[in-house]
Amino acid sequence: MPTDPAGLSRWARAALDHVGRVSRGAPLDRSLRVTLNFHPDRLVGDRTVIECLAEERSYRSQFETKISNGGLTAYPGGARWRWEQRSFGGAYDDAPPESRPRYGALNHRGADAGGAIRFGSCHLRLTESVLDRSTFCFPDSVFDPTDYGTAAHCDLAALADAFHDRPHTDLSEGTEGGRLDSYIEAHVHGPVLLDRDVEAIVLDPSFRGTEVEQAARLAHPVIEWTAGRILSVAELQRHPDFRGPEPLIIGPAVAEHDQITARMIGVAARSDRYDPQVLKKLWHLVARFGLPT
Repeated sequence: MPTDPAGLSRWARAALDHVGRVSRGAPLDRSLRVTLNFHPDRLVGDRTVIECLAEERSYRSQFETKISNGGLTAYPGGARWRWEQRSFGGAYDDAPPESRPRYGALNHRGADAGGAIRFGSCHLRLTESVLDRSTFCFPDSVFDPTDYGTAAHCDLAALADAFHDRPHTDLSEGTEGGRLDSYIEAHVHGPVLLDRDVEAIVLDPSFRGTEVEQAARLAHPVIEWTAGRILSVAELQRHPDFRGPEPLIIGPAVAEHDQITARMIGVAARSDRYDPQVLKKLWHLVARFGLPT
């Protein structure tokens, strides 16, 4: 079984073995990359996520940071803990927080915004070698999937693309999932070190010339830019069924010149004036219906 150069913990090896036994399909295309989407300007204590990356030189899991762009259930016995128990055959039941997997997506469509934009406007693009210590599933592990993959055997793309291409309405996407949910979830076993495992930090253009860009350039020598997403307030108001009424209420207050970007939502998040869960839904609207900047 392939391993990363630094070696894998017994928990990681057990998880890879378990998923390998239930995976099907041909080997992955080695040009594909795992991406870790994140919001760089969210706070972890008194520092932003991107500042933490620059200082610590590694990407930490939700069990360590206690923040998430999904659900906040990463604790013993919590929903995330139970999902990992099912997915990895109990391999991580007694693992310390720092030894648990990091979550991302297999960017099998080559999207400039990364494999799972719903979880963040920016992403780390990981190296080819990380494929060999990653496992994959579709749909997201929150839905108790039965289809898994590894670099050696993975047939998940057809499932994800069929879900992506089926007809959707705002209401069905809000209740049953839609294009924001058609990613192949990835789990990176072992640490993610910026100097070893990251090809590039890819930023949303709303962060050009900001402290986020400055910190990113301290964190990694390769900085790239997505096409970005920008959503008009008028377009926001056309989608009341997608995430409910709350983001449509706060959207105009978050907007600048009747436009909403990732940076503006980050400013709102750091102000402590808004419910973080509503801001998360507002970002989903920008990610789904916003236009390239």
